[in-house]
Amino acid sequence: MIITTRNVDFFYGACRALSNVTLDFEKNRVTALIGPSGCGKSTLLRLLNRMNDLIDGTRVEGEILFEGRNIYAPEVDPVEIRQRIGMVFQKPNPFPKSIFNNITFAPKLSGIRENGALEALVEESLKQAVLWDEVKDILDKSAMNLSGGQQQRLCIARALAMRPDVLLMDEPTSALDPISTAKIEELIDTLKKRYTIIIVTHNMQQAARISEYTGFFYLGKLIEFNGTEKIFTNPDVKQTEDYITGRFG
Repeated sequence: MIITTRNVDFFYGACRALSNVTLDFEKNRVTALIGPSGCGKSTLLRLLNRMNDLIDGTRVEGEILFEGRNIYAPEVDPVEIRQRIGMVFQKPNPFPKSIFNNITFAPKLSGIRENGALEALVEESLKQAVLWDEVKDILDKSAMNLSGGQQQRLCIARALAMRPDVLLMDEPTSALDPISTAKIEELIDTLKKRYTIIIVTHNMQQAARISEYTGFFYLGKLIEFNGTEKIFTNPDVKQTEDYITGRFG
């Protein structure tokens, strides 16, 4: 397993957002996290690369192991964790810079300065995100001019430019049209050959299409986790079945 959570509790102040979450994420697989709004899916996702550190008054208990190392141990650098565990958010959030500078922003901060290396990284990342052919002649143009679907693929390329091991996706297609959504789903299927992908989605059909494993969350608890086909066809817990069949609540 590339990431393991063990008895994880998470608090926003006095409010417990996650309770006793124990979960294994397998390498080079797509794991989907489903459940109603406010159930803790995105909170867990942000815990996996320490994004919640940026929110005042929060605390985490339990262990989150990345390649066997507790990422919340005092000696661990959260910046290093975020380089190796990249993240793509719900709405495309390109920087108001050129396409080229969007991709190279973080690599430059990490010390890559040589133009040839940066150009190769831009091409590699955009090709992985299946965007290169669409933008290779306008790399000096603003990323803000791209369509929503192109912007989201640019954000994926930007995350891939740091050559992470894991890619976290928080509802990456919820703001996109069906054609752009299909392109992102095809991209995810390609990327899992090289990366471990963990995706939060409200779209259960999407979870069924693209993931090998699915976890169902409710009120901060992991209700059930199993292979996606079993979760959607023969879940062990009635609560899971009710949610998937629309009888929930």
